[in-house]
Amino acid sequence: MLPIQLSSGDLVADRRASYAEMLFDGGDHAAAADLMRDAVALAPGWVAGRFRLGEMLESAGRLAEAADAWREALRLDPDDRLGATLKLGLVGAAEIDAPPAGFVEALFDQYAPEFDGSLLEKLEYRVPELLVEAIAAAGYERFAHALDLGCGTGLMGERLARIASFLEGVDISAGMLKRAEARQIYGRLLKGDLNLMIFPEGVDLVTAADVFMYVGAMDAIVSRIAAALPAGGVFAFSVEHHDGPEEMVLRPSRRYAHSRAYLRRLLEGSGFDTVSLEAAAIRTDRGEPLEGLIVVARKKAMAGAAAPALVADAAEEVSTPALH
Repeated sequence: MLPIQLSSGDLVADRRASYAEMLFDGGDHAAAADLMRDAVALAPGWVAGRFRLGEMLESAGRLAEAADAWREALRLDPDDRLGATLKLGLVGAAEIDAPPAGFVEALFDQYAPEFDGSLLEKLEYRVPELLVEAIAAAGYERFAHALDLGCGTGLMGERLARIASFLEGVDISAGMLKRAEARQIYGRLLKGDLNLMIFPEGVDLVTAADVFMYVGAMDAIVSRIAAALPAGGVFAFSVEHHDGPEEMVLRPSRRYAHSRAYLRRLLEGSGFDTVSLEAAAIRTDRGEPLEGLIVVARKKAMAGAAAPALVADAAEEVSTPALH
């Protein structure tokens, strides 16, 4: 995927945008938005400028105008690599239950070079270790075939490789997969959108570490995971915890958080027994611990048949070294 153009390509427009940022940093959000509007008028095809105009208008309290700016950004970039759809959802101008795939792919392609350092050193990321500990506490020691959904750079995979005879990973970001491949722990890597893929049969462990906050509504994907797992197969995952009456909420971070009740209902309805569902600090957010839920579920014996093999048009295999 091509990166979004952050510069307008017009020197005068860029200069006005720079002045607008100075006003914004100084707290004059309304004046910043007005000047940014002048900047994008000089470069009408500038997607990033339209998106940033929306953010400035939002901070100035001019939500209807902000929504118009984000709609224009979405019109200019239907793949929605900047996540204008999510911003529209946050201000009540659109109803959405999943982030646009283009946004997620672009986000993680951009994030890939600094992903490990940022998560481990700055954000004290703990999900992989928490998931493996929860799996072990449930009495599971070894697996024949593990599937690491949203594998990223392989932080979860490093731990799974110790307990799985064969490990494969799936991610939407080519940048992430390149770094995962360098770890030489995966027997197979696939590029694909989890919302579209049918998962391979024969797996006995499926994990999703910090994935579902970028998925939103989980019903369809959990149903397909249940179809891929045999009776007794294990599904272990994390979510950000939403302690409220809603099943899920979209947060200002543009990540989704899910409730305990939603997860229990979803797992039961998809043919899983909930083995454990525990709250834990999964990382820090702006210096404060962020609470998540660490879940281990087991496929019930009466669940349906396995899914067909991975469909070719939903995923692209990435060349990988042999698993050591």
